[in-house]
Amino acid sequence: MDKKTKIIATISDKHCEPEFIRALYEAGMNAARINSAHLTPEGATTIVENVRKVSEQIAIIIDTKGPEIRITGMAPGFEAGIPVSTGDIVRLRGTSEDLPSNNELIYLNDGHISRDVPAGSVILVDDGELELYVREKRGDELVCEVRNGGVIYGRKSVNIPGVAIDLPSVTERDARFINWAIDMDIDFIAHSFVRKKEDVLAVKKIIEERNSTIKIISKIENQEGVNNIDEILDETYGIMVARGDLGVEIPAERIPGTQRFLVNKCIESKIPVIIATQMLHTMISNPRPTRAEISDVANAIYQRVDAVMLSGETANGDYPVEAVETMARVAAEVEKDHSNPNIEMNLVRINNEITAQLCRSAVRATLNLPVKAIVIDTLSGRTGRYLAAFRSQKPVFAVCYRKSVMRHLAISYGIHAIYSEPSINHEGFLLSILYYLEEKKWLSKEDLIVVLGGSFGAAKGASFMEIGNVLNLEHKALTNAK
Repeated sequence: MDKKTKIIATISDKHCEPEFIRALYEAGMNAARINSAHLTPEGATTIVENVRKVSEQIAIIIDTKGPEIRITGMAPGFEAGIPVSTGDIVRLRGTSEDLPSNNELIYLNDGHISRDVPAGSVILVDDGELELYVREKRGDELVCEVRNGGVIYGRKSVNIPGVAIDLPSVTERDARFINWAIDMDIDFIAHSFVRKKEDVLAVKKIIEERNSTIKIISKIENQEGVNNIDEILDETYGIMVARGDLGVEIPAERIPGTQRFLVNKCIESKIPVIIATQMLHTMISNPRPTRAEISDVANAIYQRVDAVMLSGETANGDYPVEAVETMARVAAEVEKDHSNPNIEMNLVRINNEITAQLCRSAVRATLNLPVKAIVIDTLSGRTGRYLAAFRSQKPVFAVCYRKSVMRHLAISYGIHAIYSEPSINHEGFLLSILYYLEEKKWLSKEDLIVVLGGSFGAAKGASFMEIGNVLNLEHKALTNAK
């Protein structure tokens, strides 16, 4: 109740006891993330089961590994890596057979790499630790000059900034995890390395064939994804600005501006946006973050993102609960400075103009009147997402008639989603939620609230707005119910 920005915490199967997850939840975690790149379906299943033991309100997100380029494993005798010095020449070749690399020839796990990469390109290895310059293409090999010395290790990541590589949208491993996620009724698939809308559509095809309600979060991790953000937004439910690989692909000085650009695009499209990667990285091994990290978290919240994410801090760090508590305190403090919501913002990708206008009016009312909260009911979550886009500084209590929708709204700014069995009419919904909020002591009889409701059923969206104190609204609902 003290913050509106949501917190996503990454959970490892090595440390996922219900007591631990409950501690993260009570500290401020709203969603649990599972990274499929580092575990098996069996380990992921344990995490899901334990999260659900704690609360059905916690959303669960699973990352796909995504299509990526890596060095193959090392041949016998080279397990410790291949030392290289500045000016050395190394040869790279693509393979579809996972051939082992050695000091004579380094293989990459993309059979068409030499076709797609032109001479003059820069190849970054291991998140940019090593830089190679492609001097020439010789047959199916890339002849590269080492720009800075180091060690080339097996299975390390490879990035080629500014070059579009023809990689599959969904790998076989990803497809297995997506189907596992559908079987487990997970809430979100965070698909890695989304470059264009076809990458989203490939995941969506699997989901639609299984008649699943799972939603897609597109991870933007390279310049191609940034360039194609508009077509990606047309197809995705949410966006994750994954600054790890993005920071390798894009010059460091351009990352803050790119982040702001993507955040603004998402907010105006009423699409949840998450900022990720190394937000409180030093808290993996230290009880206190750096001032720079606090400023990074605060900057994201000043930009009014929907959610901020912790990775190693909670997956394998020494101070996971403290990291969530720190992030929650920063969010609550920074949100005090948000004097005005985004009511003048023009939303795009509108599929219900009436709902959009009512949501704008509801948020405006919180500025002109001493409104304590906004109360809605929603079947699909659309009204909640519209309200979140306007960034109300008053809490929004959303009654959801599907548990999946309740969890989908768990990553939307300022939305407190509550599950309820469908009401027979508007009066039934209003009485049940007001009694619930009074019981929780989140509202009192004298509090002024805004209610958005629908005269034509929850599926048709909001059609009217009502303002009054809790006592009068309850009295009216009881009278009408008779």
